[in-house]
Amino acid sequence: MLLVTVKRGQDHVFEFSILNDAVITKDALARIIDIETYVNDEYLTTYKGDGLIFSTPTGSTGYSLAAGGPLIYPSLTNIIVTPICPHMLTNRPIILPEGVTARAVLSSKDEKVLLTIDGQIGFPLEYGDEVIVKKSPYSASLVKSSSKGYFEILRTKLKWGER
Repeated sequence: MLLVTVKRGQDHVFEFSILNDAVITKDALARIIDIETYVNDEYLTTYKGDGLIFSTPTGSTGYSLAAGGPLIYPSLTNIIVTPICPHMLTNRPIILPEGVTARAVLSSKDEKVLLTIDGQIGFPLEYGDEVIVKKSPYSASLVKSSSKGYFEILRTKLKWGER
């Protein structure tokens, strides 16, 4: 699981542990948004596009996959950063190692932007807000099928090997 915190100025205005993903996305009528990203306070890039997905390995088979992100084996503890419809085709998903802190700063002033947690909880973001993502102190126990393995499930759901 990941811990997602929104920092506005000096205040922490939102905090939630997630199982699948945290999505920063523009409103339906908004233009391209700019999201400055950092890993352990080192500048990564400024994503320009429709938004950005921070995903767990469990969430890698959902929205992140649909946006072109990689599949990550569920027992790993990486953070996946996937841009949504990036303006620059060179902006690609990146897999971050366990233990890092990722930070996204909303640098678009006049656009409506929303942070969505696991597709269920929405939180409006403002210019300058920082979304901080790191490993959660919590973990989730998941049920594992005794009759089907992970790769069999992937092959079936993604129709791998079919013509």
